[in-house]
Amino acid sequence: MRTEIVEKRLNSLPDLARQGKRVNGLHRLLACPRIWELAYEALAPNQGALTPGVTPGNTLDGFSLERMQGIIDKVMSGTYRFAPVRRVYIPKANGKQRPLGIPNADDKLVQAAVKMVLERIYEPNFSDNSHGFRPGRSCHTALESIKRPWTGVIWLVDVDVVGFFDNIDHSILLDLLRKRIDDDDFLRLIKGMLAAGYMEDWALHATHSGTPQGGVISPLLANVYLHELDEFMDGLLTQYNCGKKRAPNPEYARLSGRIKIGRRRIEYLKSQGRVAEAGQKLDIVRELSATMRTLPSKDLLDPNYRRLHYVRYADDFLIGIAGPKQEARDVMEKVRSFLKDSLRLDVSDEKSGITNATDGTTFLGYTIRTHSGNRVQRTRKSNGRIVSQRDAARNIQFHIPHAKLETFVEKHRLGNYHMVRGEARTGLINSSDLELIVMYNAVMRGLAEYYKLGSDWQNELSRVQRIWWFSLMKTLARKHKCPLPHVCNTLLDRVHGEHGLWMETRNGRTFVPVFRMKYVKSRKPCTNAEIDRETVTYLSSSGTDMVDRLRAKVCEACGDIDVPLQIHHARRLADTVHLSLAAQMVAARRRKRVALCQPCHVALHNGTLQKRLDQKANVGAG
Repeated sequence: MRTEIVEKRLNSLPDLARQGKRVNGLHRLLACPRIWELAYEALAPNQGALTPGVTPGNTLDGFSLERMQGIIDKVMSGTYRFAPVRRVYIPKANGKQRPLGIPNADDKLVQAAVKMVLERIYEPNFSDNSHGFRPGRSCHTALESIKRPWTGVIWLVDVDVVGFFDNIDHSILLDLLRKRIDDDDFLRLIKGMLAAGYMEDWALHATHSGTPQGGVISPLLANVYLHELDEFMDGLLTQYNCGKKRAPNPEYARLSGRIKIGRRRIEYLKSQGRVAEAGQKLDIVRELSATMRTLPSKDLLDPNYRRLHYVRYADDFLIGIAGPKQEARDVMEKVRSFLKDSLRLDVSDEKSGITNATDGTTFLGYTIRTHSGNRVQRTRKSNGRIVSQRDAARNIQFHIPHAKLETFVEKHRLGNYHMVRGEARTGLINSSDLELIVMYNAVMRGLAEYYKLGSDWQNELSRVQRIWWFSLMKTLARKHKCPLPHVCNTLLDRVHGEHGLWMETRNGRTFVPVFRMKYVKSRKPCTNAEIDRETVTYLSSSGTDMVDRLRAKVCEACGDIDVPLQIHHARRLADTVHLSLAAQMVAARRRKRVALCQPCHVALHNGTLQKRLDQKANVGAG
């Protein structure tokens, strides 16, 4: 099928999906090689490109046009069979282990191609409250959607689904896909992915439910499954929300009235020359004002005002309620019943619950809670009058849990969090000074960039930064066997008060400073949700540089022309030292990938590439 026709069809899918029409002819689109080329380019830069599944050697190393066409032929003829995923376990923060499924590279490629088609159907219809594993969305967009709209929330409902990815019902998922897809061959391909099973301890296990975490398409299928929950919550929001604004707090209004009368009385007494009485009245007004500032201006339990908020990141979702606790319990039970009856998912009683918003709960690594401060700030109105204004009651704040920071310090072996003491990382002393600074900078910058949405993030990270700083300084001191002051005063350069090192680059000398918090720029909230909904990819203009190299049929090692090529994925750039300088630069730019003929590829793996190149050079000279 011609690329132009496929591109036109793919670009029409979002409009058809928005109209609610069932889409057909999807399986035929997979005959277009351009989709598979883009699928390869999406997978190749990932660290898992060289991670094998159950079939030894089935990685993206050795990818070729012939291999790609063989996969396409099997998919189009219906003879492609998915191999079981290789199950591994990774530790969780609570000490337990999370299962991951690692597919073969060929299966990853098929999943990536199918995902490209599915995204165009589902992305236009996914809820704005869904943020997990979506283009242009992240943990930060989910958190930003909470900050201002959730002000005034009284209760936070935290719902945890038991083993979500392992308990997705295949029949329900396929029925949900059939609502929008009218293509049995395409759905049969997805069913084959789900029913492939997994290998553990050399034993094959069937999978009657769940999508393996680690699969390319699993996050998208999970969003399709939980989109039903998003729609249920949208309906619940419409039913629950009422009232434009809260009624005034009667006690606050009463005190406000007394203060106004008192101020008028003060003005009258001053006009009559009764200054002593005016002073006494002013003291009373000040006491009333102090009392009033301790009260909310609005009735937080106004029966005619209700608000329900909802946000979801993958299988983590949070509900905020401005209303009585009993209504929070009712909402939680409705959600529990929906998950059980409609999606066959169970809610963990241990990890789920209702908390007062002032106490807070943990969501996406932050502690989210409300705060009603009595801070008064003076502002100037449009008419020029200066007025005092209090902070909003039950204002949403983000804080960083100490447990997360303690785990971070321990994971990166920086030192002791509780004693605020940095320790040298002796395992890194063989690295250069510049490499140490770059590595340490990356560690601290990553932490700061994630937690910069916090209400007081710089102060809360100051302890970790101090530990990190002394860990870096002590590592440099251990490397050079010198006192700690010598590192700061002599070993490191100082430019405008910044510690760092000068390095030589092609563009001249560049100063690499040691990271400081001021380098992190505060992020402005996302205001246009439509930015995150853009999913159109133009096939004719998308970069598939390595595939174009394969089509060129010029080996980047020996220079042979018009020969079939394979892409070599190097684990390290050091593995490409036997290539020419130009080929090494190409490999670095393309994330350690080079196009080689089969003999050169085999020789590179056997460690005899240089010998082969020398032999060809001798033959050419002779």
